[in-house]
Amino acid sequence: MEPISLQPRVNATHLPLDRLAGNARLSEVQKVAEAGRQFEAILLRQILGEGMKPVFKSEFTRQSAQAGIYQDMVVNQLADNLTKAGGIGLAKGLNRDLNRQNTSAPKASGATAHD
Repeated sequence: MEPISLQPRVNATHLPLDRLAGNARLSEVQKVAEAGRQFEAILLRQILGEGMKPVFKSEFTRQSAQAGIYQDMVVNQLADNLTKAGGIGLAKGLNRDLNRQNTSAPKASGATAHD
């Protein structure tokens, strides 16, 4: 029989960046992975947002506030889903480099440099 955990599992993809760093239930690797994914999503939002702007104004493209909100929602969801599905590789590269820095960094000890 498997023991039941009283602590609910935390899914890092549902945490905003400001709550991600202080979450004690996530490992440093999970925090770095999610921060990299969210950074990649921000970059993709910028790229997709610019790409979805119509090049030519037309009577068929509505220029209303509702259309702008809908377009932003589509861009945000598309960028988020792209990064959750593997993204463009930027997050993987960032995670690899940051995790390598974390493992090679000297651990802080109780002694200071001037002791």
